[in-house]
Amino acid sequence: MVYGQAKSGTDRGPEMLRGSGLHQELKELEWRVQDLGDLDIEAPKPTDPAMDDSVRGQMRHGYAVGKGNQQVFDKVHQAAKDGNFVLTLGGSAQTRTRNLTPELQKSKPCNLKSNRRLLPGDHSIGAGTVSGILKVRPNTGVIWVDAHADINTPAMSVSGNIHGMPVAFLMRLVNPTLVPGWEWMADTPVLRPQQIVYIGLRDVDAAERIVLKELGITCYSMQHVDKYGIGGVMERTLDQLHGRPLHCSYDIDAVDPLHAPSTGTTVRGGLTFREAHYVVEAISETGQLGSLDMVEVNPVLGNDAENQSTVEMGLALIDSAMGSRIL
Repeated sequence: MVYGQAKSGTDRGPEMLRGSGLHQELKELEWRVQDLGDLDIEAPKPTDPAMDDSVRGQMRHGYAVGKGNQQVFDKVHQAAKDGNFVLTLGGSAQTRTRNLTPELQKSKPCNLKSNRRLLPGDHSIGAGTVSGILKVRPNTGVIWVDAHADINTPAMSVSGNIHGMPVAFLMRLVNPTLVPGWEWMADTPVLRPQQIVYIGLRDVDAAERIVLKELGITCYSMQHVDKYGIGGVMERTLDQLHGRPLHCSYDIDAVDPLHAPSTGTTVRGGLTFREAHYVVEAISETGQLGSLDMVEVNPVLGNDAENQSTVEMGLALIDSAMGSRIL
């Protein structure tokens, strides 16, 4: 999926991650990998239906992104329903799996050595991944690691890029039945404010700030990381979401561009190398992580060294989330 923002290349991220040894590293961590292959997302067309006149604002490629997210939803939903850990990367689809007993699947859906991996692209696919997980595990807590809040509505958005809107759709700040291509979302659970925590925010639109405050959503910006330390931020996050299965939606632009430069919306002052890793290490150690997105890795935006460092960062973060440790 590349149509949720204006820069091409996010669909190349999975290819680079595969080529850098993702499968082998996961197998060394004792995961069984089932690769579902790349999703075939249909490109936008001039004849695509437009939004209902009652919906104010703009959405670039709204129909194509909505239908693409429906494909993501279908794959994620089925993988989670089958008792698998679901890993969505940013361009295609695969699965890692170790069979669970029905009792374990119900009590700790994330304690699997079994994993389904999907790879679509930009962060607009978070609407499909989170919806698919909530359909199976409606009590899931979502940890959204990102420099941006992604909670714009079409009326709020300056760019119309849908990678800045997935949380708004998940929380029904946008009525999906009025947006062609998104009607499927009407039959999925709504994400509630108490179910989501943001980590790493540092570039939030003025209208988004108002929405976040009005909804009472817990947000840890980089200022909070400076104040509490990443350990304190993660302790507070996991205390709030205690007892829930967890989904982590990790946008690589949460990481400082010094370590991950090849992404579409870089913002200085992000998570350091170790802070970025500690986020997923802490989530993994709860034993409640049941699904993970790694998105916005774009290996066509930088030079060879920048692209390689970004891919290596994404790969290392996935490894940490899946159980890799220093000792």
